[in-house]
Amino acid sequence: MSLDEDARWLEWVTKQFETIAGDDKEIDIDEFKTALKVKESFFAERFFALFDSDGSSSISLDELLEALDLLIHGSETDKLRFLFQVYDVDGRYSSWKIFSSWFFFAGSGSIDPDELRTVLKSCLRESAISLPEEKLDDLTLALFESADKDNSGSITFEELKAELENFPEVMENLTISAANWLKPPEVDQKKRQTPRYLTRVYWQNNSRKLLFLCVYALLSLLLFVGAMLQNSHGGAWFMVAKGCGQCLNFNCTFVMLLMLRRCLTWLRATWVVRVLPLDQNILLHQIVGYAILCYTLVHTTAHIFNFVHLSENSTFSLWEYLLTTRPGIGWVKGTASLTGVVLQVVICLMVLCSSTFVRRSGHFEVFYWSHLSYIWVWSLLMVHCANFWKWFLVPGLAFILEKIVGIAVSRMGGLYIVEVNLLPSKVTHLVIKRPQFFHFKPGDYVYINIPVIAKYEWHPFTISSAPEQSDALWLHIRSMGQWTNRLYEYFRQPETETVNPKRLATSLRNRRQLLKMSAKLGENHRFCNIKCYVDGPYGTPTRQIFASEHAVLIGAGIGITPFASILQSIMYRYRRRKQNCPNCNYSWCENIKDSEMKLRKVDFIWINRDQKSFEWFVSLLTKLEMDQADEEPEGRFLEMHMYMTSALSKNDMKAIGLQMALDLLAKKEKRDSITGLRTRTQPGRPEWGKVFQKVFEENKGKVHVFYCGSPALAKVIKAQCEHFGFNFYKENF
Repeated sequence: MSLDEDARWLEWVTKQFETIAGDDKEIDIDEFKTALKVKESFFAERFFALFDSDGSSSISLDELLEALDLLIHGSETDKLRFLFQVYDVDGRYSSWKIFSSWFFFAGSGSIDPDELRTVLKSCLRESAISLPEEKLDDLTLALFESADKDNSGSITFEELKAELENFPEVMENLTISAANWLKPPEVDQKKRQTPRYLTRVYWQNNSRKLLFLCVYALLSLLLFVGAMLQNSHGGAWFMVAKGCGQCLNFNCTFVMLLMLRRCLTWLRATWVVRVLPLDQNILLHQIVGYAILCYTLVHTTAHIFNFVHLSENSTFSLWEYLLTTRPGIGWVKGTASLTGVVLQVVICLMVLCSSTFVRRSGHFEVFYWSHLSYIWVWSLLMVHCANFWKWFLVPGLAFILEKIVGIAVSRMGGLYIVEVNLLPSKVTHLVIKRPQFFHFKPGDYVYINIPVIAKYEWHPFTISSAPEQSDALWLHIRSMGQWTNRLYEYFRQPETETVNPKRLATSLRNRRQLLKMSAKLGENHRFCNIKCYVDGPYGTPTRQIFASEHAVLIGAGIGITPFASILQSIMYRYRRRKQNCPNCNYSWCENIKDSEMKLRKVDFIWINRDQKSFEWFVSLLTKLEMDQADEEPEGRFLEMHMYMTSALSKNDMKAIGLQMALDLLAKKEKRDSITGLRTRTQPGRPEWGKVFQKVFEENKGKVHVFYCGSPALAKVIKAQCEHFGFNFYKENF
């Protein structure tokens, strides 16, 4: 933090104060909470009591600025004394005075276990962490016993100072600005720097995509110019319309090729993946879609101007040219204009319903059903343009063949959901009986149809189980839209609601199925036997993980699902390589590179907002940690890093005691209090610069970063990857 930032923060505090304070120019405790946006009442009361130097139960602007100025410009000891006074709850309603940059207390001058417990309990609430009372007692005793050097039953200022010196990060944070101590939570992240598109690293990491886009743009230009020259007899607007029409012939067929998922999955296993940007097919599909929209708008506009020109020298009016078949324009009974208007409307609606704000706002069904209009688009194009069938013939046959194969595969054999777990944050874990013919790679995804939820809807989800798990498929589905919410609510229904008398009377088979569904293992865990259909699997960029030497897997929230499959598969292969000494039981993993797996190191980073989200895969992660119970000669093959963004970071004064206690108890119990893993959960967000700097310094080979999560975070991580020269892959489907 810089002095400039401190000055800006003080200016912000002053404005907040002046906005909230009344005519008396003073604020009470409630107004103080509003001014500094302090969530937890305990800390608000402690700060207020310490800032209220005259004990008047209100704070003037001068009192507030005097205190904050000391915290900014005071010494390390000054800040330590302020922290101590916050923790000394006996001095809760007393005040402190400032004289020669020293704090004089009206409290007891020591911290007993009950005071420390009160502070830690408030820290937990501030960080949105829920722990049992017994665990809170353990945290309190861990920190208290470590700090109480003389076993006097209380912690003095000198003892607290000595304890803090054992945590260099905390001591470093005490020396930085007060803005990190009391600042309100940031609503928006800082603006990210624009990627350096002209740097050598950027072009290296995006060479296939950029080359492909250049070839695509050049081909479009050639088609446009060629069509214009062939129709030069019709005037300028007619030439523009024909040029755009030719580009539309190409793009309206090319856009379907980019979504032939089964063909793209097959191509990923060939040398083509090294030449074409197959991993960015979704992005390219979107680019071509927007190009189609632009071409149609220009094409329509050019025809309108051309019709205006024709109507001036013809018996037909402009509206007759646009909305009737009388002028006879078109190869099928003069319907070119009418079909053109309908096509323009349909394409505009398709693009609008495909927008991010529609798909990400819980209205996936709007996107899904509107996108099926491509059938009408192609049908109308056949009628609208005499030459479109020539462009459509080969891609259309490939598309129809893929659809037929997909339908045949999805309907082959009976697939059933045999087990359901309802997890925190409205996540539904489906266990599907895996057929023998179903083969997939780690990180692949499938389309699933569950007739009892929606008969005609198919939705894509990543397979979260490993290919080596031969008996079942796992899907973890977070409720974010209409279909996913219906799925969760369907399995959340109690038994009395699930068993419908009308369905029982329909047939004996339905009755037996419903009786099976009633067999439960608990309120959120049940066995069932529900019919479903699966189309896939389809490949993703994560298929390249085993070709990398150092893989960094980053999952944000439910974005862990592809990595759950990958991590399980990695550890299956890791176990096959593990060797054990028959004499001393020492175990190690042979460092062998083969055609299947070149990995030397895997870093797994999981970022969650709240504590409960870690419960989704905590059992899996615990098992992975147990597989690596023994240290390897070259360090751990798999390292896990957990981050909880709702928890206050270590540079926040309100979290210093809690983070120290969590560290001490984790060392004592050899497991994290938040997740139960051996890996310590870090508070706040990762500092990506430091994370990737550490990866870079390990020098384990070529680094590939795989990410699944929010698009906003993807931009931040991609920019850092470009800086360090790492390959970046984002999960798209």
